[in-house]
Order: sequence, then C-alpha cells, then structure tokens
Amino acid sequence: MKRCLIISLLAFAACNTTTTTNNPNKLPTSLVSNPHTADGMDTVAAERKPVMEFKDTLYNFGGIHEGEVVEHEFTFTNTGKTPLIINSAAGSCGCTVPSYPHDPIAPGASGVLKVTFNSAGKSGHQEKSVSIQTNTVRNVHMLYIQAEIAKGK
Repeated sequence: MKRCLIISLLAFAACNTTTTTNNPNKLPTSLVSNPHTADGMDTVAAERKPVMEFKDTLYNFGGIHEGEVVEHEFTFTNTGKTPLIINSAAGSCGCTVPSYPHDPIAPGASGVLKVTFNSAGKSGHQEKSVSIQTNTVRNVHMLYIQAEIAKGK
C-alpha cells in the first residue's frame, strides 16, 4: 500500500514539473494555428493561413544513366497572409532526398525545395515523390520526379 502511494506521488510530481529551454529553433506559437474545429472549418482563420504555391510539382529528368545523381529545384511562393513554415520533407525512398528552407517564408516571398535523386541500382522508368508537411490549410504538399534510367554508362 505504501509502495503504491509513493509511486502515485512520484508520478503526480513528475507531471507537474516544467522545463524551460532557450532553444533558438523553436518557433513562436503565434505562427502555428489550426483552422479546423469540431464544427468544421473556421474560414476566417483559414483565410489568414499561409498558402504554398509551386511553379511546378512534377519534374522529368528524362534519360539518365544508372548511377547518376541528379538534382532539381522546385520553386514555391507563399501567397498567404502569414509566414509559411515547412515542418518536414521526406522522399518516398532513400534514393530521393529533399532539402528545404528551415526558416519561415514571409508572405509574398519565394523559396526553393531541392530534390536530389540517386539512380544507383535503378533501371527503367522511375517515379518518386516528396511529401512536404507545412502549416498551410492543406498541410501536406506533394512533389514528383520521373526518370528513364539506362543501365551502364
């Protein structure tokens, strides 16, 4: 009985502890808002969200040789009213690696998301994707690359 009481008190005390960090990479909560509610979409909040618009969402490298590493830069603009934050970007496999800006993109500003594709061990027609997590209403944006890979050089 005493053991259960002590464990309960420790667990309760652990829940009440607070830690403060001076992490310069943390963003202010004012930049993150969710217009989705239990009643549906808060259209006023949605209108204030950033909007990520890409010039193109598909790039075809055409014919390349197996083993080549190729890159393409996808250009986007924040056409919304608040800063755009890219939380993460991930390729559909290890051969497709995105790099993206980690700082907020101001309204009206543009940015570049670079995708590197390594064709080692690949052949024939290849289609890969990159998923981008953002603070837009849409939340997830997709980019696509294609290549026709010939064996050997």
